[in-house]
Amino acid sequence: MRVSRKKHRKPQITGPVYRCNERIRAPEVRVIDQEEGHLGAMPTAQALKLAEEKKLDLVEVDPKAQPPIAKLMDFGQFKYQKEKEARKLKAKQHKVDLKGIRLSVRISQHDQRIRLDKTKKFLEDGDKVKIEIILRGREKRHPELAREKIESFIKTLEQEKKFRIEQPITRQGGTVTAIVAKE
Repeated sequence: MRVSRKKHRKPQITGPVYRCNERIRAPEVRVIDQEEGHLGAMPTAQALKLAEEKKLDLVEVDPKAQPPIAKLMDFGQFKYQKEKEARKLKAKQHKVDLKGIRLSVRISQHDQRIRLDKTKKFLEDGDKVKIEIILRGREKRHPELAREKIESFIKTLEQEKKFRIEQPITRQGGTVTAIVAKE
């Protein structure tokens, strides 16, 4: 077996790229100052001189505007704030997982109730749930029993929790499945 010698780095949090000072390509920019507000449209060279006098950076905030909007500010501090906001947003994100609940044709009422409670918990967490029955032996001759069992499970779940059916009940080989998700 080959061993990779490359070091694996954590992916950097990347956001929009802001042009700063001499990297601004537009011949004219609309300048905004932190204290004085709008300074109006002016040639980029003149805006750079103004930024240099105030010992600040000229940062292109909105490159798609006509003319592009540039702001006089400390670029290091601005970049730090944007990275901090991106980290905060990433921490609040919830990745939707596909959780599995396995039933059987001969499942008891108590076991079905436990699976129902677990399914409700998964749906409350915002995850999708795959309800499946694996048919074994002679059960493969009667897939309608598995379909009925899943239908009754979904009806019981419907009475207690709002959800939508992502994938209706389907049979693939010896497995009968359905996928439900939070509404």
